[in-house]
Amino acid sequence: MDLVVATRNEKKLQEIEELLKGLDVRVWSIRDFPDAPKVKEGSLSHKENAAKKATEVARSTGKLTLADDSGLEVDVLCGEPGVHSARFAGEDQNDEANIQKLLKLMEGVPEEKRGARFRCCVAIARPEGLVRVVEATCEGIIGLRPEGSYGFGYDPVFIIPDYNQTFAQLGPEVKNRISHRAKALKKARKIISGYVSCAET
Repeated sequence: MDLVVATRNEKKLQEIEELLKGLDVRVWSIRDFPDAPKVKEGSLSHKENAAKKATEVARSTGKLTLADDSGLEVDVLCGEPGVHSARFAGEDQNDEANIQKLLKLMEGVPEEKRGARFRCCVAIARPEGLVRVVEATCEGIIGLRPEGSYGFGYDPVFIIPDYNQTFAQLGPEVKNRISHRAKALKKARKIISGYVSCAET
């Protein structure tokens, strides 16, 4: 069965492909479909953004589609950057700029108040409409400075307390077991497996 992953972020695509290994699906990138829409985000929630991306891309490609929307929620910032995580420092900015803005806003905040979580919503849609949305979180602490060279986004400043290291220090082997995306995709795998089984009968 074909499965389109609705992201143009190459690092995220690689991470998702790794997490979907073992499923009897052929994974396509949205880049394989030049006419696929560039879905504009901006909904009030990750769930709405993921559902919107999945349904619009599924309708356009005619294939089962998986889309995720993830973000960082920082307690002392009242849940920001949240749905604005990718564009926190501006539409044309990059991961480094987003991290620097975050650290600037948190200057002087003590460790006990630097709690945060990553939230991931994964939506699965067929061409005729939305199938389901699943969600998961991963709790952590915002570090004082970037550490590590793996991953992307806010990984260099997101510390996992049990390891006392950032996602970017832990690397993909550990991250792909404990992250918000790993947990959400574990739920999504069961849904996709159901469709694979139906297609094979």
